[in-house]
Amino acid sequence: MRSSRSAPDPLDPGPAGFAHRGLHDGATFIENSLLAFAAALERGAGIECDLRLTADEQIIVFHDADALRLCGSHAIIARSTLADLSRFSVSSHAIPTLGQLLALVDGRVPLLLEAKVDQRFWRFGPALVAALDGYRGRCGVMSFDARLPRWLKTNTPHIRRGLVIAERLSPLRRWFAMKLADPDFVAVDRAALGRSWVERVRRRLPVYSWTIRTAAERATAAVHADALIWEADGRP
Repeated sequence: MRSSRSAPDPLDPGPAGFAHRGLHDGATFIENSLLAFAAALERGAGIECDLRLTADEQIIVFHDADALRLCGSHAIIARSTLADLSRFSVSSHAIPTLGQLLALVDGRVPLLLEAKVDQRFWRFGPALVAALDGYRGRCGVMSFDARLPRWLKTNTPHIRRGLVIAERLSPLRRWFAMKLADPDFVAVDRAALGRSWVERVRRRLPVYSWTIRTAAERATAAVHADALIWEADGRP
């Protein structure tokens, strides 16, 4: 039995977990779309999504570095303005901004915001904080890039911060990332569940696991993680 933490998790989504990129089906409800987020809200699930920074330093909700897979365009997100990207749509809506997502959710469920940090690291943090200004709902910002949670700790310690950890990361790099990030929570690759290092971290911090897609993965994650980041048949 793992030891208890001193405080409950403010981002606890309950048994419904976090819907990975919203509740999407690959056809009608496209990932990271307003329709997918509305579907997750209807289910009462927390929402996990991806954030990118446009050329004019606006935060949009989008996973890929370019618009090819979802929008059929070779446009690079980091080199395109918000106006440029407004030509494209996902699920018959424009690519959502973080502000639009916050307005839709309005504090009803917790948000996990994964920042896809590019070479403009020092611009991402301030743009993100500006977009979150005034939002009173529960949200956490996480990234594979350990510099972002460290920046948040230094500049906006009231924002809950997390580190995303891939299973393939070497022990030395993982140790360094944890020391640098000093996170409030971690999101780990499902392949790492059950590893001794995950169990040690879980004694101190909430551990979320991604991406849970099957019933078998769900059963394992229910034992070794505090919350599931799920899609498809991984739905709790």
